[in-house]
Amino acid sequence: MPARSPAQNLLDKADKKANSSTGWFSSSSTKFEEAGDLYQQAANAFKLENSFREAGDAFAREAECREKCKEMNEAANAWWNAAKAYKRGYPDLAIQALTQTITHLTHGGRFRQAADREKEIAQIYWHEINDLRKACESLERAGDWYSQEDATATANACFKEAADLHAEIEEYPQAIARYEQVANHSLTSALTKYSVKEYWLRSCLCALAMKDVVTAKRSITKYSSQDTTFTSTRECKFVNVLMEAAEAGDQEMFTGAVVEYDKITNLDNWKTAILLKIKRGIVQDEPDIL
Repeated sequence: MPARSPAQNLLDKADKKANSSTGWFSSSSTKFEEAGDLYQQAANAFKLENSFREAGDAFAREAECREKCKEMNEAANAWWNAAKAYKRGYPDLAIQALTQTITHLTHGGRFRQAADREKEIAQIYWHEINDLRKACESLERAGDWYSQEDATATANACFKEAADLHAEIEEYPQAIARYEQVANHSLTSALTKYSVKEYWLRSCLCALAMKDVVTAKRSITKYSSQDTTFTSTRECKFVNVLMEAAEAGDQEMFTGAVVEYDKITNLDNWKTAILLKIKRGIVQDEPDIL
């Protein structure tokens, strides 16, 4: 029989303590405090052994002990430690642990920290599980909490990422609404006003991806009334040419405009992908076959 590791021995001690009967002179809360400490030690020992699933499980057991002692801050921290261990290969368990952390943080009115953890959930859905819709939901929830805590820049970054993902899964109306929300916030500050043209460009590209030139034109008119300098920007001129090409069913004109724009402003992956979608949607006039 192989020797048990130090971490396993600590886990056995923690289990024994947690399941022990309470004596005359000690309370159950003392028992769970001591068991919680042992589970924490076991979890850290498992981390040293690179046994991350076991470390996460031990931190989760610690969290449950802290909850039984009504030590809610410590419980939130233990769940977060569990999530960090589970992130090493167990994304679903990491999300469950982060969700427990968030429950404690929101009950304690710590919405800024809850938003940070919700953003972590979004990243896992996005990059590990590839569930972009769930990632959107988490980003928007985090954005709302950051807004409540007056962390406007961080909130806007979340809403902008959510908008990008909405567009990626072809939820264009939701994407447009979020881009406009971020743009409206950005207009209120001299520091962020420069970025508005980027959000408006993305919004117009979403309208064109829906093959809705009418909405794109209305958007250009609306944005130009919000900021009169917009009409002279490269972004606005670019959209105008794309609309013209879409209306004319002219893929060559469309490609030419994209190549010209890319020479000065490198297209990122998001724009490249949506421009390809728009181009495929431009129906060229077929010659009549006699």
